Parts: sequence; structure tokens; C-alpha cells
Amino acid sequence: MEEGKRQKQVAGLLNEELNAIFQKLGLSMIDGGMVSISSVKITPDLFQARIYLSFFQIKDPKSTLKKIEEREWEIKKELVARVKSQLRSMPQLTFYVDDTLDYVFKMEELFKKINEERPSSGEEKP
Repeated sequence: MEEGKRQKQVAGLLNEELNAIFQKLGLSMIDGGMVSISSVKITPDLFQARIYLSFFQIKDPKSTLKKIEEREWEIKKELVARVKSQLRSMPQLTFYVDDTLDYVFKMEELFKKINEERPSSGEEKP
């Protein structure tokens, strides 16, 4: 289902503000790695926000996600203060690990392996 205009506006606003909040609270650098918000998806009723986090050079993404979830009240408090004039109600925040980069690397490795195993067309002689 395609996102509506208002969903995109709210998602963009939350993405921008959450990035600033993560910087302010020191959540963009955890466990010697970087955390960034890759995308924000809003349900059509605007009551739930799914925040997808991208991790770079973090050994244990699950424990890092747990640390962020433990500070959710602090994040939400800061977010409410920033967007209270623009939103009637604050959506419920849910954090997820965005593993698309891992998926891309895995696919690249598979394609590389396939290309290495495939004999080149110039070498074959009938």
C-alpha cells in the first residue's frame, strides 16, 4: 500500500527530529560504532511510527538496539517537545534494525561467487 502525503510529511519530520535528538543524546555513537536512522514509516492512522536503525561497525546490533529502547522515554520526551505544535498526538515509537546493508553485501558476494564459477564465453571451444 502506498504512503499518503500526510504519512510522508510526518515520517520526514520525525526522521529529521530523531536524527537531531540522537546527536544531542549521544546515541549516534554507541559501542564504538555509528547508529543512524535509515527510515521512518508511519501507519495510515498516524498512531505508530516504525523507526529503522542502521548500524555501522557495531559488533552486537541486538544489544545496541536494547540500549536505545531503554532510553525510548527520553527520546520520546525530547521529540514531543520538538513537534508538539505540528502533531496532534505523538505516534508510538518502535525501533527496528535495518538489515538492508547486510542483505546488499550478501547479494554482492553471491553474484561475485556466481561470476567466478561461471566459465567465460571466450574460453569455450566446441
